Amino acid sequence: MKILLVYPRYPDTFWSFRYVLKFISKKASFPPLGLVTVAALLPRTWERRLVDLNMDVLKNEDIEWADYIFISAMAVQGASVREIVRKVKALGKKIVAGGPLFTISPDGFPEIDHLVLHEAEATLPSLIEDLEKGKGKPIYTSSEWPDITSSPIPEWDLLDMRKYAAMCVQYCRGCPFDCEFCDIGLLNGKRPRTKTNTQVLAELEALYQRGWKGTVFFVDDNFIGKPRTLKEDLLPALIKWMQEKKYPYSFLTEASVNLADDEELMELMVKAGFDSVFVGIETPEEESLSECRKVQNKDRDLMAAVKKMQRFGLQVLGGFIVGFDSDPLVIFQRQINFIQQSGIVTAMVGLLNALRGTRLYERLQQEGRIVGETKGDNTDFSINFIPKMGYRRLVEGYRDIVTHIYTPRHFHRRLITFLRNYRLPEKRSHPIQFCYIKAFFQSIWALGIRGKERFYYWKTLLWTVFRRPRLFPLCVCLSIYGYHFRKVFEGYPQGTGRETGPGSS
Repeated sequence: MKILLVYPRYPDTFWSFRYVLKFISKKASFPPLGLVTVAALLPRTWERRLVDLNMDVLKNEDIEWADYIFISAMAVQGASVREIVRKVKALGKKIVAGGPLFTISPDGFPEIDHLVLHEAEATLPSLIEDLEKGKGKPIYTSSEWPDITSSPIPEWDLLDMRKYAAMCVQYCRGCPFDCEFCDIGLLNGKRPRTKTNTQVLAELEALYQRGWKGTVFFVDDNFIGKPRTLKEDLLPALIKWMQEKKYPYSFLTEASVNLADDEELMELMVKAGFDSVFVGIETPEEESLSECRKVQNKDRDLMAAVKKMQRFGLQVLGGFIVGFDSDPLVIFQRQINFIQQSGIVTAMVGLLNALRGTRLYERLQQEGRIVGETKGDNTDFSINFIPKMGYRRLVEGYRDIVTHIYTPRHFHRRLITFLRNYRLPEKRSHPIQFCYIKAFFQSIWALGIRGKERFYYWKTLLWTVFRRPRLFPLCVCLSIYGYHFRKVFEGYPQGTGRETGPGSS
């Protein structure tokens, strides 16, 4: 059997890091972890090839070589998926598809021959058995949450790792919280399931043996879902491994804001090599937090929590949302104030969208407020429901936020706020790669000479040299991030989105 695994293209969004990648001569931010894991679950006798459309072109000869085309995708990749399906079907080949996009919306792709829904460890074996018999059912699904201690090491050899900015591993699936707008519970369950220490270290060792050095993203829904297991098992083992290898990696992950309550856990994470964590702050408005059932964020000083994580050595990447029914008209300025004062440099502010299958979607559907399906990109000024404050007012306020926080003056002021508060772990050094040296000199030209931000760029770099010299590489990196964020939002035309319709006043 010949299997061609195809990863759809991401559009240019906040998280695509398109403009950052140009500085470091990379093609994509992260590899398709799901597909290379699926590849490892296939029989050893099956031939496997992979095409990542974020860096390569899907050629007719690639499709003609294969017996089946396997696709995995998230909602934001929907447009690319449809292009792939048209091309594959024109050549008469069969398609197997799985991942969040298809699990949430299985009826949206009638052309797909075989849908493999939910987690591959539970559903793929039945498909494999049927394909080997020369037959296959339209849908394979399962209601069980599989034990991921059986999940294999991904097939890294299918990738050209040199073209990616970071690699990925997964430690756990599922999140113990139940936010109204989130689909994690639907996709991965509310009870976190973890891999063993041996598994995680084996995956890191596999990357290490292939020469990878740099950033590794733990793609967990909530890395701290089982804090006791982390503190007693994984982190001590990870610290030992990293010390033996002389810290070849820096780690990034996602966690809930209650991480700030556990100083021991933060200390262990930083000692293990974690230097960045994405946290869903969502909103400083208490009523909106109650509305969306973000209980872990309620009744706490969110600003103090962010500052504390920064002081412990964790850069906080923050997620923010506007568009809740409880949002007052002053929410836009409150969001700006929070982001600026907290020093969250990478602040992803998005419009609330209702994902199919979530309790938010069901509630709004019952209220007759759903007007379409979300595209999976909540930063493109589109929204798929009728907001209480009116679409036009919401979008104008949202535009005010992103225009303000990514204007060079305000971005670099926020960057200095972060650098002033951040504690870099002592006696820690990562190998300096040539691509990052090249990026620095490119930043001088693009940001320091030609860019709109040139005055603030030099001011921030000089401040860092004299006040926090050890943070100079980080300062350059984040300055490039700011350039990317500004270019992304400048790329959206003023008229983007649904400007008219119910609730648009």
